[in-house]
Amino acid sequence: MASDFAMTIPAELESSLRLKTVHHFVTQRPWLDLYGINVRPVAPFGSVSRKPYVDTALIHRCLPDELLFEVFARMSPYDLGKASCVCRKWKYTIRNPVFWRNACLKAWQFMISKSFKLETGVSFVKLSGVVENYKILQSRYEGSWRKMWLLRPRIRIDGLYVSRNTYIRAGVAEWKITNPVHIVCYYRYMRFFPSGRFIYKNSSQKIKDVAKIMNFRAAKADCVFTGHYTLSEDKVEAAVLYPGLRPTVLRIRLRLRGTTAGANNRMDLLSLVTSGMNDNEVNGHDEDILGVVEGWQDDETHNPDVPAVSHKRGLTPFVFVPFEEVETSVLNLPVEKMDYYVPG
Repeated sequence: MASDFAMTIPAELESSLRLKTVHHFVTQRPWLDLYGINVRPVAPFGSVSRKPYVDTALIHRCLPDELLFEVFARMSPYDLGKASCVCRKWKYTIRNPVFWRNACLKAWQFMISKSFKLETGVSFVKLSGVVENYKILQSRYEGSWRKMWLLRPRIRIDGLYVSRNTYIRAGVAEWKITNPVHIVCYYRYMRFFPSGRFIYKNSSQKIKDVAKIMNFRAAKADCVFTGHYTLSEDKVEAAVLYPGLRPTVLRIRLRLRGTTAGANNRMDLLSLVTSGMNDNEVNGHDEDILGVVEGWQDDETHNPDVPAVSHKRGLTPFVFVPFEEVETSVLNLPVEKMDYYVPG
C-alpha cells in the first residue's frame, strides 16, 4: 500500500522546508519594512472603534464631524470628488450614500416612460422621479447611489455644452491677394436644466462672453431661445421653437457620452432638422413643443412656406465646459491660434 511507504517528516523539518520553498518564490524587499511606520491610520467616519484617537489635522480638531457632514451635504458632486482627494478621512466620509442620493434624485427628476398619440396630439406619461430612480437603483446598480452617479448617463447642469464649428469662405480679391479665403468660426451653445428645459443659442461670440447671458432672463436682442428635452438612456431628444411670421421648430437628436467614467462631457450631434409649424400648433402647445413634434419624420413640415431641412454641416460634437472654466477654456482662442478643435 502507498501508506506503507509514506515517510514521516518532523514538524520542525517540515516548517523549514516550507520556508525554504517560499524563499525562492518571494523576493525580499527591505524597503517594504519601512511602510506604515510613521503613518498613523485614520479611523473612518462613523467608526465604532472604542480606542481613543486624536486627529492631528487642525481642521478636524476644530470642526466636529457633524458640521463636516453638513458642509459636504451642500457641495456639488464634482466638488465632493475634489474633496475626496484631500485626505483619507474625507474620502471615507464622502462615500456616504446620502450625498450621492441627493445628487441622483436631482439629476433625474422627471422620468418619461412612454408616449401615446391622442386625437389632439401626443401625450407623455411622466412617472415619479423618486420611484423610478429607486427601481433603477436596485435593478442595475446594486443599490449604490455612487455607482449610479458614475455609470448612468446624465446631462450635466453645472456648465455649458459648446459645439465649435469652422468652415472656409472665399473672400474679396485685393491688389496683392487674388484668391483670399477666410476661416469662419461659430458656436452652438446649450445649457440644460433639471426641470426638462434648456437654452439654445447660435453665435460667433466666445464662450466667456455668452455664458453670462445664457439664462431665462436674457433679452430678445441676445437671440437666446428656450426649449424642452428628454433623456432616454444615452439619447437626448430636444426641440426649440423660433417664433416669428413663419414659426420654425428646430429638432435636435444627440448621444451622450464621456471621456472618462461619470464625466458625461461629450454629446454627439446625430441630427439637426428645421421644419415649419402652423399657427394652431404654436398657439396650442407653446409650453410643450417637444410633444408636438414627437413622431415627426425628418422631411415632415406643417407649413408649406418653410420646408423641412436636414442639416449636414455644423455637426461637430458638443464639449462640456464648467462655469468655473469659462474664462480659461481653449474654446476662447481665435482661429489664428486654433483653426480646428478636436473634441475627442
